[in-house]
Amino acid sequence: MKTSTFLKAVAISALLATPVAAQVAEPPEAATAAPAAPAEAQVETAVAVDPTSVIGNVLATPELSTLAQAVKAAELVDDLSQPGPFTVFAPNNDAFARLGTTTVQQLMQPNAKAQLSGLVNYFVVPGRLTQADVVAAIEAGGGKAEVKTVQGSTLTATLDAGIVKLTDSQGNATYITKPDVQASNGVVHVVNGIVVPAQG
Repeated sequence: MKTSTFLKAVAISALLATPVAAQVAEPPEAATAAPAAPAEAQVETAVAVDPTSVIGNVLATPELSTLAQAVKAAELVDDLSQPGPFTVFAPNNDAFARLGTTTVQQLMQPNAKAQLSGLVNYFVVPGRLTQADVVAAIEAGGGKAEVKTVQGSTLTATLDAGIVKLTDSQGNATYITKPDVQASNGVVHVVNGIVVPAQG
């Protein structure tokens, strides 16, 4: 499967607002990793960030360092420091790495700020949704549940071998690999892929 080629096309489409072909991230290993505890690394940002908040957790978690860079480049640190609550489906570094270095660098440029902001906001859902909440909604919905993101588009949640899978309108999918990292203003779920908001 040409995952890296596809994911690069996904990111470029976010920049150029062109249609994207469908792709599904690989599900994680059956053994689910334990929820990550909030890290206590120093946060390099111009404003004071509550280390117990969702954004404080993202900024201080090594495997989310690319997402942290994206949040800063999109100037969303203040937004995600608000009381919320927020649920963040946070792509790990491996998810961004599959886009390719050049594509990620393009997304971080000032002229791509609007597209990057839309992409990052697509990872955020209003309210505090634990994994149990998502699973309950999936079961109540007969096998799927739709959640509206801060960006305005929806994600469809389903279960794949008991693992929560999130799919965008174009068929791109990601899986929760580390659920329920609790924060003062919400919850963070680490995911292993990039989903893209609807174009146009």
